[in-house]
Amino acid sequence: MNRLKRLAPCLMFCGLLAATSAHAALNVGAPAPDFSTQASLGGNVFTFKLNEALKQGPVVLYFFPAAFSKGCTIEAHNFAEATDEYKTLGATVIGVSTDNIDTLNKFSVSECRSKFAVAADGDGKIMKAYDAVHDKRPDFAQRVSYVISPQGKILYEFTDMNPESHVANTMRALRDWKAKQ
Repeated sequence: MNRLKRLAPCLMFCGLLAATSAHAALNVGAPAPDFSTQASLGGNVFTFKLNEALKQGPVVLYFFPAAFSKGCTIEAHNFAEATDEYKTLGATVIGVSTDNIDTLNKFSVSECRSKFAVAADGDGKIMKAYDAVHDKRPDFAQRVSYVISPQGKILYEFTDMNPESHVANTMRALRDWKAKQ
């Protein structure tokens, strides 16, 4: 019994380590993989091309697991509320998930409040290129946000399944980048 009591903290720690996801994202300074895909802004479907968006300024690219889930709804609301500030910094925001374009069309209106686009990655190629595949559910994206420079380089990466910090962190990275320009 005493031996078990002494082992309990070690077993708990090992369990926590196993539960912690070991996620590898693209490194700062790495080239951002180019992509083109169907997206929706305010319920209007269009083709989003990263290389075209970068001609306008930096891009905040965020991956989310599933439209209309609790965390993804919170995150979409947060990005929607911050869209005007992102625009002031010259940035375009685009969310990406494996949801189909019909689902994202509805999500873009209701949860994104027609403020920014969300893109369909049905085959998962974009999330794979950005190392944003969910560790436990490979058919979903991990919650990862990137800030990409107009030159197509990763300026910042933030991975956290909690939806609350992505806007603050990407905004800070954009402000820091802008201050150096």
